[in-house]
This record gives sequence, structure tokens and C-alpha cells, in this order.
Amino acid sequence: MTNFDAKNPPQPELIDTCVHCGFCLATCPSYRIIGKEMDSPRGRIYLMDAINKGEATIDVATSQHFDSCLGCLACVTTCPSGVEYDKLIAATRPQIERNQPRSLSDRLIRILIFNLFPYPNRLRNLLAPLWLYQKSGLQKLLRNTGILKKLTPRLAAMEAILPAITANSWQDNLPEVIPAQGKQRYRVGMILGCVQRLFFSPVNEATVRVLTANGCEVVIPRSQGCCAALPAHQGQEAQAQTLARQMIDSFINQDLDAIIINAAGCGHTLKEYGHILADDPEYAEKAQEFSSKVKDVQEFLSKIELTAELHPLASAELSVVYQDACHLLHGQKISLEPRQLLRKIPGVKLREPIDASLCCGSAGIYNMLQPETADELGRQKATNLINTGASLIASPNPGCSLQIQKHLDLQNSPIKLLHPIELLDYSIQGKKI
Repeated sequence: MTNFDAKNPPQPELIDTCVHCGFCLATCPSYRIIGKEMDSPRGRIYLMDAINKGEATIDVATSQHFDSCLGCLACVTTCPSGVEYDKLIAATRPQIERNQPRSLSDRLIRILIFNLFPYPNRLRNLLAPLWLYQKSGLQKLLRNTGILKKLTPRLAAMEAILPAITANSWQDNLPEVIPAQGKQRYRVGMILGCVQRLFFSPVNEATVRVLTANGCEVVIPRSQGCCAALPAHQGQEAQAQTLARQMIDSFINQDLDAIIINAAGCGHTLKEYGHILADDPEYAEKAQEFSSKVKDVQEFLSKIELTAELHPLASAELSVVYQDACHLLHGQKISLEPRQLLRKIPGVKLREPIDASLCCGSAGIYNMLQPETADELGRQKATNLINTGASLIASPNPGCSLQIQKHLDLQNSPIKLLHPIELLDYSIQGKKI
């Protein structure tokens, strides 16, 4: 008898496709850091099989191994047998949330995260206190003493990736419809993101400028909220479904050629709406239609002919290293397109890091829930990027950017970090880096 509940457990036929070859081990970031079989995809599939057959239970011991998974999906890319680990872990995480009570500290941090980060207006209300916290010197004091890390490592991990609060953080002044420059070739929707719109608003503004410069009319519905990535990746099923419905409703009947997203983690979830709402008779078809239109901005731009002229970003050659975000590389299978776009910019020379496909440790909220493992991955990622000798990192995901910037700072590296779309924007405008 199975020890999973009856609501969408991991399917035995998917579990059985794993032949336990071990190819996934070398590419799994949690296994590489923790070093335990049960903290690898193969080990977790063993556990799923045992729980499904009634030979193991969902308890503290088994749950910790599923919690240690970053969900980076590197194993999906590597597996020679085509094991759909993404579907298996996506089915297992809601089972954990429903059937294994969390500790008090775990519940508190998750309540904070899931009631804050998916809601931009709630985040916006914190901007003023956070600005005061940074400018008053309290942030510097807490970091220098390390007292927060001693008291609560998870809250300290959250504070450690806090970006500088600037005047741009309060700006939300993009119009609902922005006309194309010159002849209109496409009409596209644009998703603003939660963290993105507040802490990376220049990326959204750059995205609009690049799209309009290449003949796109851009539609930005005011009613849009969170893409549902954070709750979906952590098994918060009901919240993810509610947010997905809201997003679909915001873009319905807009007559769009594509729906553009510039954050890798968000894009992967937006393309999974058909799965997230598969059991909803009212939204299942709408979700499939919505997801079919979702395109990462780099994916979209690589498929249309760029009409805007591109200029050099520096007076000499500019060396750039592109950072593969896991949910773009492994989740959406997008890797060549960003590199092709960057190579179109005159004077850009791309460099490649070792272990380019290894997760940086951000993984949505993983760096807040599993800070020790995340820190080691972040350190390795920053070191590998620095060692390329590039003068600039192009990072297509806000979570990765925050994680990598933290570890660049810890290593006192002066290397700049920008979104690839910002580089295209500067090039179109003729600005120098």
C-alpha cells in the first residue's frame, strides 16, 4: 500500500524509467556539496519508489532529502534514459507539504516568504524601512558583528542578498501600452515580475526599450501579479494555482503575438501553467493557450530579425561571460539564443566558465531555506565566473544575480553584473559600459 496520499502522487511509470545508472550524480549540485546518495536525483527516486510501495513513510528523515533538492533540473538534461525528474519532484513536494508537519522555525520562515515575496505591493511597503535600515548604518553593524547569522541563519541569508534600495525601487511608471518605434511588427504582453519590478526595474525598462526599438507594441496589464514560481517550486499548490489564474486573467483577450518574460525562473513556471492547472476544468485550456505564448525575451528576440542598429559597448573589446540560469538552460532548453544575441553586439567577446551548467545556489528561495549548501554553490559559481577574466557577467535571472553579486562582493571582485537585455539596450542607445 502506498504512503503517498491520493492527490496526484508521483507516477510509478515515471519512477520506473530510472535505471539507476548514476549519470545524474556528477551534475547534481546538492549531491556534489552534501555527498549523500539520498541527496541525489537517483536517491530521491529510490525514496519515492519506497514510499509508493509502502516501504518508507513521509517523515522528517525522508522529507529532508526532498528539501535538499534545488530543483535546478540539471539531472533532466543529463539523464540518458529520459527520466522526467521535474515531474516527479513537482508531484512529491505537495505531498510533503500536506503530509509532513514542519518545525516551528521552518513554518515561520515559510510563512514570511510565501506571504511576502509573491506580492509586489506588500514588498513595496517594506522599501522605506529597508532604505532606512541600509542608510542608518544598522545593516553595516549587523553584518560586521555577524549577530543575525548566529541568531537565525535563514533570516541572515535573506538579508545577505538584499540589494541596495534606490529611487528606482519606488518607480512603477511604465504605461499600460507602449507603442512600437517605427513600423509595428508585433504586439506583445510583458510580465513585470515581483522582485524584478522593485529591485531590478532598470531591467524591465530596458526590456521595453529593446522590444519597442525592434517594432513591438508592448502591453503591460496593471492587474498582473506574481507568476507563481516560488510557491509552485515549493509545493504550495493552492497558492500557485490562485496566482496562475490571476495572471491568465490579466492577459486574456489581449490579442498578443507573445507574452514576454525577462526572468528565467518565472518563465519556466509560466510555461508550466498547463500542468499547474491541469485539474481545473475552467482554466485548463486557458492555461495551455497562455503558456504556448510565453517566451523568454532572449528566446523571442533571437527568432525575430533585429531591426535596431547595435553599437559597441566599449572603445575596445568587451569580454563578457554569460551565466546560464538553470530554469533557462535546463527548464526551457535555452542556451544558444542568449549567446547569439550577445555576439551581435559589436566588440563583445564571450568567454565560457567551467561548470557553466552548475546551479549558483539561488534556486528560488533555496538560498534562504538551505543557506549552507547554497553558500558553497554560490562561492564556486562566483569563483568560476571570475576566473574567466571577463569584465562583465550577463545574468538573465534576478535570483541568480542577487546570489552571484553576494559572492562577488565576498570575494572583493569588481566585475560588473548586468542582465543581457541591458547590454542590448545600451548597444541600441549607443551607451558605453
